Amino acid sequence: MKDPGKIALLLVDPLNDFADPKGSLYVKDGEKIIPVINELQERDFDVTVLIQDWHPENHGSFASTHNAPLFSVIDLNGIPQVMWTDHCVQNSWGAEPHKDLNKKWGFVIQKGMNPELDSYSAFYENDNKTSTGLTEKLRNLGVEIVYVVGLATDYCIKFTVLDAIKDGFKVILNEDAIKAVNVKPEDGENAIVEMLDAGLYGIDGEN
Repeated sequence: MKDPGKIALLLVDPLNDFADPKGSLYVKDGEKIIPVINELQERDFDVTVLIQDWHPENHGSFASTHNAPLFSVIDLNGIPQVMWTDHCVQNSWGAEPHKDLNKKWGFVIQKGMNPELDSYSAFYENDNKTSTGLTEKLRNLGVEIVYVVGLATDYCIKFTVLDAIKDGFKVILNEDAIKAVNVKPEDGENAIVEMLDAGLYGIDGEN
């Protein structure tokens, strides 16, 4: 019988700016997924990885950098870019993992460090070619399945899932451990449909 391969738990951006009500880019009810993630960390995953937005000041995705309206879309080096409030600035409180998150990960992947390029996905920056190194690390560990949780459904979760599928991993999503930004009310639901259409391997959770 073929070895099913190892399973990695990816904790995507469970950070203060997203998951704490005081955060600059708070995702509604984001803090409610933290206890679910903590329970999942007690399962028998082969490796757990924290994915961390880690932006320099004046990052190109910040509305303040361009004096642009929040949630407007500009061209950033040939790539459509949503204008966000300043968030997850390197070495700031907002970039830190939520205080109630159990710190049981094996290693950290930081993304969004290039001021001229955003990075929603844990695997690739938004040019779809600059790797964060996550694929190589997981393959070297023998990982074949990734189990994805975190924030936010319609951005970093969606693009992480799509890139994981593209790179040949089987992907399981836990619906109890994700929340959406919902700039438009249907964005979260549409993201789930897009992930399913791309070949999501499975959905976990009680929803």
